[in-house]
Amino acid sequence: MKLLTLNCHSWQEENQIEKIQYLAQTIKEKSYDVIALQEVSQLIKGEYVDRQIKRDNFGYVLLEELKKLGVSDYSFVWDLSHIGFEIYEEGLAILTKHPIIEPYSFFISKATDKENWKTRKIVGVKINYHNKPISFYSCHLGWWKDEEEPFKYQADQLLQQMNSDELFFLLGDFNNNAYIKGEGYDYLLSKGLYDSYHLAKQKDEGMTVQGKIAGWNNNTEDLRIDLILMNQPVQVEYSHVIFNNSNKAVISDHYGVEIKVVI
Repeated sequence: MKLLTLNCHSWQEENQIEKIQYLAQTIKEKSYDVIALQEVSQLIKGEYVDRQIKRDNFGYVLLEELKKLGVSDYSFVWDLSHIGFEIYEEGLAILTKHPIIEPYSFFISKATDKENWKTRKIVGVKINYHNKPISFYSCHLGWWKDEEEPFKYQADQLLQQMNSDELFFLLGDFNNNAYIKGEGYDYLLSKGLYDSYHLAKQKDEGMTVQGKIAGWNNNTEDLRIDLILMNQPVQVEYSHVIFNNSNKAVISDHYGVEIKVVI
Protein backbone atom coordinates (compact mmCIF):
# COMPACT_ATOMS: atom_id res chain seq x y z
CA MET A 1 0.00 0.00 0.00
CA LYS A 2 1.34 3.42 -1.00
CA LEU A 3 0.45 6.58 0.97
CA LEU A 4 1.12 10.27 0.37
CA THR A 5 0.65 13.32 2.57
CA LEU A 6 1.07 16.92 1.38
CA ASN A 7 0.25 20.34 2.75
CA CYS A 8 -0.81 21.91 -0.57
CA HIS A 9 -0.56 25.63 0.33
CA SER A 10 -3.34 25.80 -2.23
CA TRP A 11 -3.94 28.89 -4.35
CA GLN A 12 -0.98 30.59 -2.65
CA GLU A 13 1.54 29.17 -5.10
CA GLU A 14 2.79 30.76 -8.30
CA ASN A 15 1.85 28.75 -11.40
CA GLN A 16 -0.75 26.95 -9.31
CA ILE A 17 -2.52 25.12 -12.14
CA GLU A 18 0.77 23.82 -13.52
CA LYS A 19 1.67 22.53 -10.06
CA ILE A 20 -1.71 20.79 -9.72
CA GLN A 21 -1.10 19.17 -13.10
CA TYR A 22 2.35 18.06 -11.94
CA LEU A 23 0.83 16.59 -8.77
CA ALA A 24 -1.74 14.74 -10.88
CA GLN A 25 0.99 13.33 -13.12
CA THR A 26 2.89 12.15 -10.04
CA ILE A 27 -0.20 10.49 -8.60
CA LYS A 28 -0.75 8.68 -11.88
CA GLU A 29 2.87 7.55 -11.93
CA LYS A 30 2.99 6.45 -8.29
CA SER A 31 -0.56 5.07 -8.03
CA TYR A 32 -1.03 5.91 -4.34
CA ASP A 33 -3.74 4.04 -2.47
CA VAL A 34 -4.54 6.92 -0.12
CA ILE A 35 -3.59 10.61 -0.34
CA ALA A 36 -4.01 13.04 2.57
CA LEU A 37 -4.01 16.74 1.69
CA GLN A 38 -4.00 19.79 3.97
CA GLU A 39 -4.71 23.46 3.19
CA VAL A 40 -7.16 22.40 0.51
CA SER A 41 -8.98 25.63 -0.33
CA GLN A 42 -11.83 26.97 -2.41
CA LEU A 43 -13.11 30.51 -2.91
CA ILE A 44 -15.93 31.58 -0.57
CA LYS A 45 -17.65 33.04 -3.61
CA GLY A 46 -16.97 30.02 -5.81
CA GLU A 47 -19.58 28.10 -7.80
CA TYR A 48 -20.86 24.90 -6.19
CA VAL A 49 -20.53 21.62 -8.08
CA ASP A 50 -22.30 19.72 -5.30
CA ARG A 51 -23.61 20.36 -1.78
CA GLN A 52 -20.22 21.32 -0.38
CA ILE A 53 -17.54 21.33 -3.09
CA LYS A 54 -16.96 24.34 -5.34
CA ARG A 55 -15.51 24.28 -8.83
CA ASP A 56 -12.19 25.80 -7.75
CA ASN A 57 -11.71 23.44 -4.79
CA PHE A 58 -8.06 22.34 -5.00
CA GLY A 59 -9.02 18.71 -4.56
CA TYR A 60 -11.77 18.87 -7.16
CA VAL A 61 -9.43 20.52 -9.67
CA LEU A 62 -6.86 17.82 -8.93
CA LEU A 63 -9.44 15.09 -9.61
CA GLU A 64 -10.37 16.76 -12.90
CA GLU A 65 -6.71 16.84 -13.93
CA LEU A 66 -6.38 13.16 -13.04
CA LYS A 67 -9.37 12.37 -15.26
CA LYS A 68 -7.66 14.17 -18.14
CA LEU A 69 -4.78 11.75 -17.64
CA GLY A 70 -7.15 8.79 -17.79
CA VAL A 71 -7.17 8.24 -14.02
CA SER A 72 -10.76 8.10 -12.78
CA ASP A 73 -10.66 5.63 -9.90
CA TYR A 74 -10.08 8.11 -7.04
CA SER A 75 -12.88 9.30 -4.79
CA PHE A 76 -12.62 12.47 -2.72
CA VAL A 77 -13.72 13.57 0.77
CA TRP A 78 -13.29 17.22 1.85
CA ASP A 79 -14.53 19.42 4.66
CA LEU A 80 -14.10 23.04 5.70
CA SER A 81 -11.92 23.91 8.69
CA HIS A 82 -11.72 27.71 8.65
CA ILE A 83 -11.57 30.82 6.50
CA GLY A 84 -8.10 31.52 5.15
CA PHE A 85 -6.64 34.70 3.64
CA GLU A 86 -10.13 36.29 3.96
CA ILE A 87 -11.42 34.89 0.66
CA TYR A 88 -10.92 31.12 0.92
CA GLU A 89 -12.65 28.26 2.66
CA GLU A 90 -9.70 26.17 3.81
CA GLY A 91 -10.11 22.51 4.61
CA LEU A 92 -8.62 19.05 4.43
CA ALA A 93 -9.09 16.17 2.03
CA ILE A 94 -8.57 12.47 1.51
CA LEU A 95 -8.34 10.85 -1.91
CA THR A 96 -8.48 7.08 -2.27
CA LYS A 97 -9.05 4.51 -4.97
CA HIS A 98 -10.51 1.97 -2.54
CA PRO A 99 -14.16 1.64 -1.48
CA ILE A 100 -14.99 4.08 1.32
CA ILE A 101 -16.91 2.43 4.15
CA GLU A 102 -17.33 5.59 6.20
CA PRO A 103 -16.17 9.24 5.98
CA TYR A 104 -15.10 11.19 9.07
CA SER A 105 -15.05 14.87 9.95
CA PHE A 106 -14.69 16.35 13.43
CA PHE A 107 -13.24 19.34 15.30
CA ILE A 108 -10.17 18.95 17.50
CA SER A 109 -9.75 22.61 18.47
CA LYS A 110 -11.48 24.49 21.26
CA ALA A 111 -12.71 26.91 18.59
CA THR A 112 -15.38 25.73 16.15
CA ASP A 113 -16.01 29.09 14.44
CA LYS A 114 -14.90 28.97 10.82
CA GLU A 115 -13.98 32.67 11.04
CA ASN A 116 -11.24 31.79 13.53
CA TRP A 117 -8.13 30.75 11.58
CA LYS A 118 -7.03 28.55 14.48
CA THR A 119 -10.11 26.35 14.20
CA ARG A 120 -8.93 22.83 13.37
CA LYS A 121 -10.92 20.00 11.85
CA ILE A 122 -9.85 16.48 10.88
CA VAL A 123 -11.08 14.68 7.76
CA GLY A 124 -10.82 10.94 7.36
CA VAL A 125 -12.12 7.79 5.73
CA LYS A 126 -12.44 4.14 6.58
CA ILE A 127 -11.70 2.00 3.55
CA ASN A 128 -11.93 -1.67 2.71
CA TYR A 129 -8.45 -2.93 1.83
CA HIS A 130 -8.19 -6.63 1.04
CA ASN A 131 -11.34 -7.18 3.11
CA LYS A 132 -9.76 -5.38 6.06
CA PRO A 133 -11.11 -2.08 7.46
CA ILE A 134 -8.42 0.60 7.82
CA SER A 135 -8.92 4.28 8.68
CA PHE A 136 -6.89 7.23 7.41
CA TYR A 137 -7.02 10.80 8.73
CA SER A 138 -5.76 14.00 7.14
CA CYS A 139 -4.42 16.11 10.01
CA HIS A 140 -3.42 19.75 10.40
CA LEU A 141 -2.74 20.61 14.03
CA GLY A 142 -1.63 23.73 15.88
CA TRP A 143 1.56 24.60 17.74
CA TRP A 144 2.87 23.26 21.04
CA LYS A 145 3.19 26.64 22.75
CA ASP A 146 -0.06 28.20 21.49
CA GLU A 147 -1.88 29.35 24.63
CA GLU A 148 -5.26 29.73 22.87
CA GLU A 149 -5.16 26.42 21.02
CA PRO A 150 -2.50 24.20 22.61
CA PHE A 151 -1.29 21.22 20.62
CA LYS A 152 -1.71 18.85 23.56
CA TYR A 153 -5.44 19.55 23.74
CA GLN A 154 -5.87 19.04 20.01
CA ALA A 155 -3.85 15.82 20.04
CA ASP A 156 -5.97 14.49 22.90
CA GLN A 157 -9.18 15.35 21.03
CA LEU A 158 -7.84 13.65 17.93
CA LEU A 159 -6.87 10.43 19.68
CA GLN A 160 -10.19 10.26 21.53
CA GLN A 161 -11.84 9.80 18.14
CA MET A 162 -9.70 6.80 17.21
CA ASN A 163 -10.81 3.18 17.34
CA SER A 164 -7.73 1.49 18.75
CA ASP A 165 -9.06 -1.95 17.85
CA GLU A 166 -8.52 -1.22 14.15
CA LEU A 167 -5.45 -0.11 12.25
CA PHE A 168 -5.41 3.62 11.59
CA PHE A 169 -3.01 6.12 10.03
CA LEU A 170 -2.61 9.81 10.89
CA LEU A 171 -1.12 11.72 7.96
CA GLY A 172 -0.39 15.41 7.74
CA ASP A 173 1.12 18.62 9.01
CA PHE A 174 1.51 18.34 12.79
CA ASN A 175 3.29 21.72 13.21
CA ASN A 176 5.72 20.18 15.70
CA ASN A 177 9.32 19.48 14.76
CA ALA A 178 10.20 15.83 15.36
CA TYR A 179 13.68 16.87 16.51
CA ILE A 180 12.51 19.03 19.43
CA LYS A 181 12.44 16.89 22.55
CA GLY A 182 9.61 17.07 25.06
CA GLU A 183 7.09 18.76 22.78
CA GLY A 184 4.36 17.69 20.41
CA TYR A 185 6.14 14.92 18.54
CA ASP A 186 7.24 13.17 21.71
CA TYR A 187 3.75 13.64 23.12
CA LEU A 188 2.23 11.78 20.16
CA LEU A 189 4.66 8.90 20.51
CA SER A 190 3.96 8.74 24.25
CA LYS A 191 0.36 7.93 23.33
CA GLY A 192 1.42 4.70 21.66
CA LEU A 193 1.74 5.91 18.07
CA TYR A 194 4.43 4.67 15.71
CA ASP A 195 6.30 6.87 13.25
CA SER A 196 6.51 5.26 9.80
CA TYR A 197 9.80 7.13 9.26
CA HIS A 198 11.52 5.22 12.05
CA LEU A 199 10.06 1.89 10.94
CA ALA A 200 11.12 2.34 7.30
CA LYS A 201 13.72 0.01 5.84
CA GLN A 202 14.74 2.79 3.44
CA LYS A 203 14.53 6.49 4.29
CA ASP A 204 16.10 9.86 3.63
CA GLU A 205 16.71 12.77 6.00
CA GLY A 206 12.96 13.30 6.39
CA MET A 207 12.95 17.11 6.37
CA THR A 208 9.72 18.61 5.00
CA VAL A 209 10.14 22.36 5.63
CA GLN A 210 13.12 24.60 4.91
CA GLY A 211 13.26 28.16 6.21
CA LYS A 212 10.39 30.56 6.75
CA ILE A 213 6.83 29.55 5.86
CA ALA A 214 3.39 30.59 7.14
CA GLY A 215 3.19 29.74 10.84
CA TRP A 216 6.99 29.44 11.10
CA ASN A 217 7.90 33.03 10.30
CA ASN A 218 11.11 33.04 12.33
CA ASN A 219 12.28 29.59 11.31
CA THR A 220 15.90 29.16 10.21
CA GLU A 221 16.09 25.38 10.51
CA ASP A 222 15.07 22.34 8.48
CA LEU A 223 11.97 20.83 10.07
CA ARG A 224 10.32 17.43 10.04
CA ILE A 225 6.72 18.35 10.79
CA ASP A 226 4.87 16.41 8.08
CA LEU A 227 4.43 12.88 9.36
CA ILE A 228 2.67 9.56 8.79
CA LEU A 229 1.87 7.89 12.10
CA MET A 230 -0.07 4.75 12.95
CA ASN A 231 -1.27 2.78 15.95
CA GLN A 232 0.38 -0.52 14.99
CA PRO A 233 4.01 -1.29 14.00
CA VAL A 234 3.35 -2.29 10.39
CA GLN A 235 6.11 -3.14 7.93
CA VAL A 236 7.30 0.01 6.13
CA GLU A 237 9.31 -0.58 2.97
CA TYR A 238 10.36 3.05 2.53
CA SER A 239 9.71 6.61 3.66
CA HIS A 240 10.69 9.33 1.19
CA VAL A 241 10.30 13.08 1.18
CA ILE A 242 8.80 14.13 -2.16
CA PHE A 243 8.33 17.41 -4.02
CA ASN A 244 11.61 18.72 -2.61
CA ASN A 245 13.56 19.21 -5.89
CA SER A 246 15.43 15.97 -5.21
CA ASN A 247 12.48 13.61 -5.49
CA LYS A 248 10.19 15.57 -7.86
CA ALA A 249 9.94 19.35 -8.22
CA VAL A 250 8.73 21.64 -5.41
CA ILE A 251 4.99 22.39 -5.60
CA SER A 252 4.26 23.82 -2.13
CA ASP A 253 5.94 25.52 0.83
CA HIS A 254 5.89 22.06 2.44
CA TYR A 255 7.44 18.98 0.95
CA GLY A 256 5.34 15.81 0.93
CA VAL A 257 5.99 12.40 2.45
CA GLU A 258 5.37 9.12 0.63
CA ILE A 259 5.60 5.66 2.18
CA LYS A 260 4.97 2.07 1.18
CA VAL A 261 3.61 -0.28 3.81
CA VAL A 262 2.91 -4.00 3.76
CA ILE A 263 -0.51 -4.85 5.19
